[in-house]
Amino acid sequence: MVVCGRRAGLLDETVAGVEEAGGAALAVPSDLRDHDAVVAVVDAAVDRFGGVDVLVNNAGGQFAAAPEEISASGWRAVHRLSVEAVWDLTHEVATRSMIPRRRGVVVFVGFSPRRGLPDMVHAAAARAAVENLAGGLACAWSRYGIRSVCVSPGNIATEALDGYGEQAVAAWERSVPLGRLGTADEVATVIAFLASAGAAYVTGSTVLVDGGADAWGQGVAPPARHGDPTVDTTSRASTP
Repeated sequence: MVVCGRRAGLLDETVAGVEEAGGAALAVPSDLRDHDAVVAVVDAAVDRFGGVDVLVNNAGGQFAAAPEEISASGWRAVHRLSVEAVWDLTHEVATRSMIPRRRGVVVFVGFSPRRGLPDMVHAAAARAAVENLAGGLACAWSRYGIRSVCVSPGNIATEALDGYGEQAVAAWERSVPLGRLGTADEVATVIAFLASAGAAYVTGSTVLVDGGADAWGQGVAPPARHGDPTVDTTSRASTP
């Protein structure tokens, strides 16, 4: 396993956990927005393990903001990491390892609910792009033995989610039919299955790991019309 990211400490923790479980892992600190860094990551994977069998594109970052308050630079920052860097790494891995070896699995990470998220339109648009990319690549690269899927988590309990505040987190929790937030392990388990031989006939699909959130919708009242003092808008929530 090769793990990459900008925080070396977290990478080292992941490697230690994999090695403790009897696996082999390599940490490559990198910023995937830089093409040279992408090349270096793939170089390291090929040199250490001979190729890449499974690519999990979980890089991403976003911030909550009303659409009218999102600047051009803010929009580009989100899409540069969540779409452009993801495509750059996918293309590098496919052309240098998966296509020549005629096998591979590419996993993209989307968002749920899939119908658009208030205060997250920039991030939701980026994740919709990679979901569509997963379907397109499944059609284009199946002839090389490559499967391409998208996993779309809903509200997952993480430190990043906690940063939005207790009130927001409680509102998101209430909007989930299963009545709780998901866990990172639940998402990881689904990805592990999709990368396994058990999912050998699954490609071009989006798998929701969201406790029913996509089926339910937003689960909260829509925002009040601007200037309407009679409607309470405190229940409005968005999904990170």
